[in-house]
Amino acid sequence: MPVGSKKGSVIFSGFRALGLYSNHLSHVVRYHKKHREFYIVTAVGNCFHTYNVKKLGIVAVSNALPEDISCLAADRMLVYVAIGGKVSAFARNKEVVHMYTGHGADVHLLLPFGDHIISVDRDNAVIVWDVESEEEYLQITFDKVSFEVSAVMHPSTYLNKILFGSSQGGLQLWNVKSNKLLYTFTGWPSGVTVLQQTPAVDVVGVGLSSGQIIIHNIKFDESLMKFQQDWGPVTSLSFRTDGHPVMAVGSPIGHIGLWDLEEKKLVCQMRDAHNTAIAGLTFLHGEPLLITNGADNGIRVWIFDTAGGGGRLLRSRLGHSAPPTKVRHHGLNGHHILSAGQDGTLQSFSTVHERFNRSLGHGTITFFLLSEKLLLWTMSCQFDARQSDWDSIVACHRGYLMTTTWNYQKGSMGAHKLEPKRFNKNRALSVHATAVDITSCGNFVVIGLSSGHIDVYNMQSGMHRGQYGEDKAHSGAVRGVSVDGLNQLTVSAGADKLVNIWKFKSRKLVLSIDLGTSPATTHLHRDSGMFAIALDDFTLNVLDMETKRIVRKFSGHRGQVNDMAFSPDGRWLITAAMDCTIRTWDLPSGCLVDCFLVDFAAVSLTMSPTGDFLASSHVDNLGIYLWSNNTLCSMVSLRPLPADYEPTGIMLPGTCSSQEGDADLNTEMIEYESPEQLDEQLVTLSLLADSRWKNLLHLDIIKKRNKPKEPPKVPKAAPFFMPTIPGLIPQFAPSEGSNQGEQSKIVNFGVLAQKSHFYQQLESAMLNNDPVGLLKEMGPSGIDAELRGLAPDMGGDVSVLQGFLKMVASMLDSKRDFDLAQAYLALFLKLHLRLISQEPGLMEEASKVSEKLEETWTSMQTLFNQSLCLLSYTKSALL
Repeated sequence: MPVGSKKGSVIFSGFRALGLYSNHLSHVVRYHKKHREFYIVTAVGNCFHTYNVKKLGIVAVSNALPEDISCLAADRMLVYVAIGGKVSAFARNKEVVHMYTGHGADVHLLLPFGDHIISVDRDNAVIVWDVESEEEYLQITFDKVSFEVSAVMHPSTYLNKILFGSSQGGLQLWNVKSNKLLYTFTGWPSGVTVLQQTPAVDVVGVGLSSGQIIIHNIKFDESLMKFQQDWGPVTSLSFRTDGHPVMAVGSPIGHIGLWDLEEKKLVCQMRDAHNTAIAGLTFLHGEPLLITNGADNGIRVWIFDTAGGGGRLLRSRLGHSAPPTKVRHHGLNGHHILSAGQDGTLQSFSTVHERFNRSLGHGTITFFLLSEKLLLWTMSCQFDARQSDWDSIVACHRGYLMTTTWNYQKGSMGAHKLEPKRFNKNRALSVHATAVDITSCGNFVVIGLSSGHIDVYNMQSGMHRGQYGEDKAHSGAVRGVSVDGLNQLTVSAGADKLVNIWKFKSRKLVLSIDLGTSPATTHLHRDSGMFAIALDDFTLNVLDMETKRIVRKFSGHRGQVNDMAFSPDGRWLITAAMDCTIRTWDLPSGCLVDCFLVDFAAVSLTMSPTGDFLASSHVDNLGIYLWSNNTLCSMVSLRPLPADYEPTGIMLPGTCSSQEGDADLNTEMIEYESPEQLDEQLVTLSLLADSRWKNLLHLDIIKKRNKPKEPPKVPKAAPFFMPTIPGLIPQFAPSEGSNQGEQSKIVNFGVLAQKSHFYQQLESAMLNNDPVGLLKEMGPSGIDAELRGLAPDMGGDVSVLQGFLKMVASMLDSKRDFDLAQAYLALFLKLHLRLISQEPGLMEEASKVSEKLEETWTSMQTLFNQSLCLLSYTKSALL
């Protein structure tokens, strides 16, 4: 099984998502008595976030659920969420502690009620659950034709009473303890969308689908006042409780109406509070603060401290309200990601903390005093020392010829709108900007058009500085344009299947390369000069700007390539395509080394300048997803993947840190155990410490240097110790009485046996008993003593000396422990060279050892020369 087939990716693991704050579900406000602080809970996909109101800082992110959340509610202790027909209760804003199953349809309404939770599904079934026991306490069934439950609330001070609103416009008051219908209200012709308790007892605010708001007394079944909004159905209601009789009403188009309940009139309109419907709005108890959220992925806190009754924005958390189309890192530390979205906004997200997020605003254009929002399509940014002096970002807009500049320091649109004058006489031509790139110095911007023109502008003045080609740079639309790091060359790719390389200053054509297929997108890595080209046939070409040749071709994608990114060192090319795969190609080896599937195709990729994160944006997703690079913190084995490799899927990362399932990424890797010798032709070293063999020739000098000045003194009272045998490996000496029965009482044979175990093995020529292993366990002094003891004048014999030379010859034959063989042989020759020259048998054996030694060194020199030759070729040869 190929590496990565279990986890999906070997290199990347999901870290977290940026820019996700809210969806179409209403938020929930909780109050923590111990902290004395309000918290906001919002649903985001298959999990929910908890923010504090004080700073709108994220406090907790829940564990992910199998499906997206369809309903959200909370009480003092738990947060309740519904997915499908199941209701889950979360404790500590994180983990599921209770599960309630029994609905046959999707749950769309939840109401915590003391020790119970009330849930309503689409089949009009109402179930009251006991929170702790998870048992069904009561089930109420309504006739869907006459009373389809659309809203539910608990009137204050009404013990065990629940008020239900219907899509037919009627209300019913039930006692859920006795399971009795107490009262049926006549209602109104329009369906009830919202039920909300007012600060007054017995009085309820009712929002209708007609846009009418009724303040109704349920005790006497009387309507106290009525209001009408012209923005469609009422989506949410809230009442101020800080002494001002004001009611806030949400609408489906993002406007908020503020009504004075004493004077019964509209006080103020907060227009465009959100770009989409107001999902929820809540006045904090006893404070002039209004919290709103909407499906535009935003949370806003408004404060009412100005004249006129309107609220001003106090703090907010905003993301893209439409999926981002292009993401790029900004800066050299990789802490900021610029994102251009289909909502027309340009935003900067921080990978460190949300408080550093900022929005650069909407792209707008004015025609005859009418302002129109521009949809951002692609962008190019450059981080340089002069970015505070002039604009550093250029953006193209879908369907527009004009490109706009943006200033990151000011956080707004820039001073220039770049547009060539050649089309002024014929505005009917549907020509638009398709590609853009800023030079590394930040002084110039190169813009490619769908007509095939490429223009150069000055970023500081916004003036036109020329164009490439006499008439056009390409006969088809420009699909990509880039300038190298030294402003020497400009490379462009067009729909005419050509890649043109130009001189940047003179704008003369240097070389034109026919690709054979139209390119879809391009990307240049300035440090290495590698220009990646994605073609319409789903293949990839890599052009070397220095040699001006196509050096790599990759195939494997089964859909259009949307974007590409290089690793900071230029070794990896990471590509994303409509086949929902993200692939990593290794440029030096020309192989696919990593591939994984995602649920939604990635439309844009960017790798941080430090190489720690890969950021991606995906189809129909509002967030920016970070993938951590595992190779920076652990050993990852990269192997070429086969052509028929089938990738496995990975879930997009959540808004918290990496999932628990991704904690151990390399468990599927087979742990490699190196054999004692990789190949018989190779020379293997012993891996012993240098101090064990390197100083054997200089042992006499070391002993003289380390000779003590005074003899050691015996301590008066030596402590108790276990007797040990001298040596590098500590061993306890046998007790005196352990072998008394085996030895004679008259003569101690151990005193007469002076031959060491190593000497005995050499004497009996038992080389299979590994005499080398005995020497490995000894220190330099022990080895010196053993080799000296082999001489005849020290009690040795010539045959034993021959045995030692045979041992060295066998070490050279096996090519193992090569360093030890050299050291032992050098010491042996130093001690016994004169004796060897006098003995013919030793001379014959020594000559054999010399031949083997010379043969081994010759083969090693050949291997060294081959390696050096290959290394010099790879460093100097042209790929």
